[in-house]
Amino acid sequence: MDNIQLSPGSVVGPALSWLNVNYHNVFSAIATFFDFWVGGIVYVLLAAPAPIVAAALGFVALVLSGWRIGVLTVAGLLFCDVLGMWTSTMETVALVVLAVIFSIVIGIPIGILLSRTERLRSVSRPVLDMMQTLPPWVYLVPAVILFGLGTVPALISTIIYGIAPMVRLTILAMAQIPHERIELGAAIGAKKLEILWKIELPSALPTLLVGVNQCILLSLAMVVLAGLVGAGGLGAEVTRGLTRMEFGLGVRASLAIVILAIVMDRAFRGAMPDVCISKN
Repeated sequence: MDNIQLSPGSVVGPALSWLNVNYHNVFSAIATFFDFWVGGIVYVLLAAPAPIVAAALGFVALVLSGWRIGVLTVAGLLFCDVLGMWTSTMETVALVVLAVIFSIVIGIPIGILLSRTERLRSVSRPVLDMMQTLPPWVYLVPAVILFGLGTVPALISTIIYGIAPMVRLTILAMAQIPHERIELGAAIGAKKLEILWKIELPSALPTLLVGVNQCILLSLAMVVLAGLVGAGGLGAEVTRGLTRMEFGLGVRASLAIVILAIVMDRAFRGAMPDVCISKN
């Protein structure tokens, strides 16, 4: 008797095909939504010459994080232009910014919800472990099946890939809040939502910033892999350099990715405290 083998693909594959056939309109609407935002951001970033766009983004970084980060942003983006990677860099900026924003918007509320109940944390722990240990390219396969090749599956898989660390670090951040602060807020008559916005989130901010940093780095890593599915940007340049054995192209694209990682990490790190302060 032949050994019975269980393949996850024999279950997941037909399920994805069924979803693609029966909910094609839904996935088309989602793809249109993300295409609109990615295309709009790229259009705005490429509408003016590179020095003007670099100066504008540097001014934004200056307002959010100080003049040092503003100068770093301008210098880094102009260096990407000198490398001949301006268009690809702007495409990658659009993908990463959207992916990080959606990962934060989805991951933090889920992490707060899970932090409230031990049972939910216990159930979510193996799921989060699995999401963080799966190879990054695994996320691309179902996204490509449902949305086809291009930017949208790359963006959606990047968002999903960044949610897990954001959720886990949000849970950790909420657990590290001194219980005395929460009791003090309740003692002065603050409501639960006020305690969350004015006590818990500001207290959890340092660990939340680590989650933002992880989202940025993981998004950049996923964007590189997304070049394999036609997402464009710096990932496509790295893939092109690999397939054509063009060492110089691969190095230039890799340098641009490193520059983006440094600039975006510093900009987000400086912006987050201002957001929290304005809520208080």
